[in-house]
Amino acid sequence: MAAYEDQAVQHPRVPERRQQFADLIRRRRAELNLGLTAFAARAVDPASGVKVSRGWIHRLEKGEPITPPVVEELRALAVASELPLEHLQDAAGAQFHGVDALKSGSTESKAYVHKLDQLPADQRDRLLRLIDTLVPPREES
Repeated sequence: MAAYEDQAVQHPRVPERRQQFADLIRRRRAELNLGLTAFAARAVDPASGVKVSRGWIHRLEKGEPITPPVVEELRALAVASELPLEHLQDAAGAQFHGVDALKSGSTESKAYVHKLDQLPADQRDRLLRLIDTLVPPREES
């Protein structure tokens, strides 16, 4: 009986509100000093021609329900925000899917990690050895 009473007292979980992508777009639009209309006019994917509407950007920034962006829309927003696509992918993954690509580190270090994936394995190994000469690995205590 006590277990049943404990369950009755529990409150339903409120879903975590994640805003990483919305915050990134809002902040970058402000940094570029662009209104919604001007920003949306720039949001065109150069590869496919897909455009992101002013209304979608407005709803995103206001925290209203939206359909998560697809890659073509992310590329369009990367053009409009003048940011690397990877920054938008990380923020969108965090907000819409709860995926935190790298938990810590500077934006610069995260950009390096994305570029590492483009190197052949032997070059990654050489680069790691070079980094180890500059910053020796920590010894476990």
